[in-house]
Amino acid sequence: MTYPIKAIVFDWAGTVIDFGCMAPVIALQQVFAAEGVDLSDDEARADMGMAKLDHLRAILAAPAMVVRWLALKGTPAGEADVQRLYTALVPAMSAAAAQASQLIPGAADVVAQLRERGIKIGSGTGYTREMMAGILPAAAAQGYAPDVVVCAGETPSGRPSPQPAWSALIQLDAWPAVHCVKVDDAPVGIAEGKNAGCWTVGIAGSGNEVGLDHAAYHALPPAERAERLAKAEASLRDAGADYVIEDISQLVPVIETIAARIAAE
Repeated sequence: MTYPIKAIVFDWAGTVIDFGCMAPVIALQQVFAAEGVDLSDDEARADMGMAKLDHLRAILAAPAMVVRWLALKGTPAGEADVQRLYTALVPAMSAAAAQASQLIPGAADVVAQLRERGIKIGSGTGYTREMMAGILPAAAAQGYAPDVVVCAGETPSGRPSPQPAWSALIQLDAWPAVHCVKVDDAPVGIAEGKNAGCWTVGIAGSGNEVGLDHAAYHALPPAERAERLAKAEASLRDAGADYVIEDISQLVPVIETIAARIAAE
């Protein structure tokens, strides 16, 4: 008998690489600083997971940023500003992402276990293909090379649209979607998976919702870590996550549970 789960579509930063999803924050803050505009961690992370062009639009549309930008620049931010920021963001993101391409502990082993079950491995990201240029070979050198990579701009609509997940499933020839799983650390990525008709697994601890690198996360006092995890889990559950785990190392038992539920239907 074939395994009940046909494919898993993974996000990248905060899910499989870059513990804490640090690279986009670093790049966004650099680009806004060059404009003379302060961008807080919370502002950078609020719409994480979107394609970066859409992410910039969301940042500039936030009420506090609207006021700050107008006070500094004298005119509201427009599409020309978005495009200028994006032109600067692409090389900044590429550099930051290449520096933050370390696999999250356990990722390669987990993916190997999933492949042993006959599961196809897809992936999607809010990064463009150019931004992924340094990440893909670095991840492959560490033992992670998904069968499919769908990047921002390669579907008519990005997250939370289901199109990136659907594109991955089509390329994997994996169907029906209800026999597939989307794994993501951002609410917008969970929404993408739900809209695609997949099971969804949220990543709380290593992802954007906590937003700390590996060392800082593990240095947290246990009570504070538990509090942050609970908040992150609630955000992912609100987005529709069927299951939430701390990081990818805990994924296999959840996949076994989903497979059993599919088989019992």
